[in-house]
Amino acid sequence: MGLKEKQAYVQLNNGIEMPLLGLGVYDMHAAEAVQAVRFALETGYRLIDTAAMYGNEKQIGEGIRQSGIPREEIFVTTKVNNTDQGYDQTLRAFEVSLHALGLDSVDLYLIHWPIKDKRANTWKAIEKLYADGRVRAIGTGNYLLPFLEEMGSYASIVPAVNQIEFSPYLFLKNEWEYCREHKICLQAYTPLLRGQKFNDPRIQALAGKYNKTPAQIILRWAVQQGISTIPKSSHPERIKENFGIFDFVLLEEDILAMNDFHEGFRIVDDPMEMF
Repeated sequence: MGLKEKQAYVQLNNGIEMPLLGLGVYDMHAAEAVQAVRFALETGYRLIDTAAMYGNEKQIGEGIRQSGIPREEIFVTTKVNNTDQGYDQTLRAFEVSLHALGLDSVDLYLIHWPIKDKRANTWKAIEKLYADGRVRAIGTGNYLLPFLEEMGSYASIVPAVNQIEFSPYLFLKNEWEYCREHKICLQAYTPLLRGQKFNDPRIQALAGKYNKTPAQIILRWAVQQGISTIPKSSHPERIKENFGIFDFVLLEEDILAMNDFHEGFRIVDDPMEMF
């Protein structure tokens, strides 16, 4: 893991580098989405995570263009929508996303959710996009351990990234260990739990100890363990705050303590409902 422009990177299992910290853009639309992307890139972010499901790929592409940052410096992720899964449908959906973004390629293309009876064919289509050089890396979204193990029956390529809900309060040890063993980068969404745990006295104590905010403590906890994370915000002050995690280091004892905060606390639906 190296440092570039105050940003931490991880090398994926196919050799390319991805920023560990990115901007999530769920539920952002119109000018709000454009401005959030522009400000994030100006702040130093180099990973932008969107999805067809979010309905804002056009605005995300516009924000990238307005930023003036060279395209090759920006890592762009998007995802195939649940309603577009299947082999031919996924190939068509990718072209629609690419056109909406106004880009020639994306850096990471993910299955958004593990839809029953569609997973194998959707992954085969994504493998084709990768083989054809249309995407630089491919991965999965919301794949808990049973879905990852199932991939052994149909996947020719190991995912580079598995994006799941993950936080100190949803510390999915089995998924994390599987990803590490198979050199899959675990990427955490909703890492800040929409602020619902910021008043936890343990987080408050760590924030005081390091003179940082609860959000910064949680994000640093992830990045320091090689876990990519994509907190969502459209507020300039919070976008800047979330990026301010590269000037301090958590003690190992504090990281291990946070790993034990797990209580199964979810913000989003449990993917196992789709198994």
